[in-house]
Amino acid sequence: MPNRAVPPYHWYALSILVLVYFLNFVDRQILSILANDIKADLGLDDADLGFLYGTAFAIFYALFGIPLGRLADNWHRVRLLSIGLLLWSGMTALSGMARNGATLAVARIGVGVGEATANPCAYSLIGDWFPKRLRGTAIGIYSSGLFVGSGLSLLIGGTVVEKWNSAFPGGAPLGLAGWQAAFLAVGLPGVILAAVVMSLREPVRPQPAERIKASPWLVLLQDCIDVIPPLTLIGAAKRGRRALLGNCASLAGVVLLAWLVSFLTGNQEQFWLLGLGVYAVMSWAMALKHRDAETFRFTWGSPAFMGIVVAYGAICFVGYSVTYWAAPFAERSFAVDKATLGWMLGAPAAVGGFLGVIGGGRLADILARRIPIGRAMVLLIGLLVPVPLILIGYGHVSATTFYIISFLLQLATSTALSASAAASQSLVKPHMRGTATAIFLIGTTLIGLSLGPFTAGYVSTATGALGLGVKATLVAVPFGLLALFIACQSIPKTARQLGE
Repeated sequence: MPNRAVPPYHWYALSILVLVYFLNFVDRQILSILANDIKADLGLDDADLGFLYGTAFAIFYALFGIPLGRLADNWHRVRLLSIGLLLWSGMTALSGMARNGATLAVARIGVGVGEATANPCAYSLIGDWFPKRLRGTAIGIYSSGLFVGSGLSLLIGGTVVEKWNSAFPGGAPLGLAGWQAAFLAVGLPGVILAAVVMSLREPVRPQPAERIKASPWLVLLQDCIDVIPPLTLIGAAKRGRRALLGNCASLAGVVLLAWLVSFLTGNQEQFWLLGLGVYAVMSWAMALKHRDAETFRFTWGSPAFMGIVVAYGAICFVGYSVTYWAAPFAERSFAVDKATLGWMLGAPAAVGGFLGVIGGGRLADILARRIPIGRAMVLLIGLLVPVPLILIGYGHVSATTFYIISFLLQLATSTALSASAAASQSLVKPHMRGTATAIFLIGTTLIGLSLGPFTAGYVSTATGALGLGVKATLVAVPFGLLALFIACQSIPKTARQLGE
């Protein structure tokens, strides 16, 4: 009943999901405050750091988000989320044992695979726990865990490093550096929270997935064949000769483009891994079109849905870059210690992100009641407001000015998350939510996370100016505006199709 009050248990369950998302982003974002120490200890450069934070995590997060998103549509979501939480928490702790860049990259890949369970399960659960009139608000509350975790990761990581190094000035147990101890400290609590998540009650789906007659595990296996190279060739061959030829043509085009860009930039691991992700996503999209034409039509084939995905991906291109590089930039520019950065950058960022994502969700719900494109219009804040802030803040400014601008940047970019997530969920049918979330996250990861932080790091390495690298990420803004325009033109038509 859309107008009935939401039961208290649903609000309690939402609070648990907020804690999950909080740990999700503490584990992911803590790399920011540790970046300079990792760079010195492991002999890395800024492009390597951008690769570790972005691409190594993002590609596998996106790839496994596809089959796991489909599994969330067909299996026990609470159980799946608990398993994922155990995996990413364990891999975060394992990051603390890394002795070189390759080992840390493997651990980051594991974190990406585990975290791929979070949003498909959470968005689908929220869709069942809350009526449409409150969905933007509920997703905003859930998403606040992202920004609070992201901000407080700087405070937690900085404090652990400073305390650890002062407690063991002559050599720490097991030879662990402060940054390694920080990974261990934030990874272990997830094991406890996983038990709490497992205790949640799975809600009844309003439109259950009995459409799919096969076992959820057979569906998962099929999705893995469709998305994980080189199994993708087998999946294409099963669909016929034409599908196989199309898949091979896509593979050849991606290989050629990855080789060319790798040759021009000198970054083999970045663009070969990115190429792997692009090819895998293309393979899965072609398979989805063959197997579930209706879901394909409302996702990949929908200008409204894909416009939202690309527009928010452009926001993430900029947003992930400033979120990750703010602490290293301030540490290098203003010569302040990590604990101070945690208070001056991390705590305000947590507040700004919380206010932005909650405010963005409420604004999205209010506008959606007035105009069909109301939720989409909120994305303009995340696209336009950061432009002058970055141009000013990453120039020659005082530390105080930089801290204020960082707070405003977090406030502005965070408004778009709940609005875009709610908008994308409203453009598909209930049984498509997990799959739609996986596709939505492909935009945030392949466009935003895997390219934004790396672009800033690459330009920084090439020019010796990290501020210029961050400014370079603004190249994504015009593409985001174009995608948003296309989405706004198409949303009314999609809404009418869903109402039929």
